[in-house]
Amino acid sequence: MHPVLFSIGNLNIYGYGTCIALGMIAAVVFGCRRAKNHNVDPDLIFTAGLAGIVAGVIGAKIAYWLVELDEIIANPKLLLSLDGGFVFYGGIICGILVPYIYIKLIKKQTFLDKLDLAIPAVSLAQAFGRMGCFLAGCCYGKEAAASWYTVVFPENAYSSAPAGVPLIPTQLLSAGGDLLLFALLFLISKKEKFRGEATAFYMLFYSTGRFLIEFLRGDEARGTIGIFSTSQFISLFIFAGGVILLILSAKKGLSPFGSRELDQDHPFGQSIAASDGTAESVKSEE
Repeated sequence: MHPVLFSIGNLNIYGYGTCIALGMIAAVVFGCRRAKNHNVDPDLIFTAGLAGIVAGVIGAKIAYWLVELDEIIANPKLLLSLDGGFVFYGGIICGILVPYIYIKLIKKQTFLDKLDLAIPAVSLAQAFGRMGCFLAGCCYGKEAAASWYTVVFPENAYSSAPAGVPLIPTQLLSAGGDLLLFALLFLISKKEKFRGEATAFYMLFYSTGRFLIEFLRGDEARGTIGIFSTSQFISLFIFAGGVILLILSAKKGLSPFGSRELDQDHPFGQSIAASDGTAESVKSEE
């Protein structure tokens, strides 16, 4: 556990923030490279990705405040604090909603095919985030008998994990699951049969994994709704949404990455238009 990786004078460089930043960079780079490979304007994905990152951070923070609403009401000054946690589902929802507004409503382009292209990057970023949780000592698991798979956190003022107690390393389990999902979604998106398939499988697999991992979590400050934790309750709706999206997308049968809605004033759009024109002229000559 390394909540503070190193310090430069009075400036602390935190492990959690570093992992989040690395995850964001990796996700944007991955998304832009895939965009170029699939004849989608990389600038569009870059802008939408940055907007999604900012919205995701804000959404995750707001969701955390909602989970900790009683504490916020008791001490409203906590709203001004940059310390504290984040709720991943809040980040996912806002991190997808804002790019949707940008791509669909502002740029007037199809959104679902772009989301399919970038959705593996979401799991990649989440994996980095969970590694950050491990370094920070948050989102820890339940106490367990000491074994090869348990982890013991030392006493640290920056960590909320109980010190000197064997715990299930739920952060590492989540990170491993996210990396596995990243690889799986990458394979699915490469062989996608219809638009929306990769996104639907992300919703199905991630919500299932999150629902199950919550049974192993030991940190109590996660909120509950009935018999479920807040994340488990949200997972039920995410899973249902994934089923609906998969069925509806399969029925529509829209081709994946089929849209070439690029601004012809953009150099990338002009190059694609030129290549299309060349292909058509060759075909006509034949």
